[in-house]
Amino acid sequence: MSVENSTKINTAKLDEIINTCGNKKSDLIAILQKVQEVYRYLPEEAMIYIGTKIEGLSPATVFGVATFYAQFSLEPKGKYEIKVCDGTACHVRGSMPVLNAVRAKLKLPAEQLTTASGLFSVETVSCLGACGLAPVVVINEKVYPQMTSDAISMILDALLKEEN
Repeated sequence: MSVENSTKINTAKLDEIINTCGNKKSDLIAILQKVQEVYRYLPEEAMIYIGTKIEGLSPATVFGVATFYAQFSLEPKGKYEIKVCDGTACHVRGSMPVLNAVRAKLKLPAEQLTTASGLFSVETVSCLGACGLAPVVVINEKVYPQMTSDAISMILDALLKEEN
């Protein structure tokens, strides 16, 4: 397990993020986004710390915001975040076979979000706003249009090769 996924938080880094983003309640989402960039998720300890550092906030409020927005994760995400669109256009054009191919290639059970190695996280999303390119997969913000099971398998092979 990498350091980023440990439960130890760096309070100096959190203070730096708060100072950069601002220390008002209205800055909370930007703060949480930066914390998630650092840790690849929102550690409970970080949310508690933020809730005690920003006047007018409580850890419960920070947790409430973090659980309300789908962009935030309370569990560690992999180095490669794979999002498979399952909106109407993508679904009709075969996103589920693509998702199944990803899970099979990574040996990732349907109930599990991240591989044991911590290298990949896989999730379905309702829409990526690229319906004309369906089915669409996004890996770490890179869009892969008109995806097929064979194509995603080759992409994953290349990523796995980079890691070895």
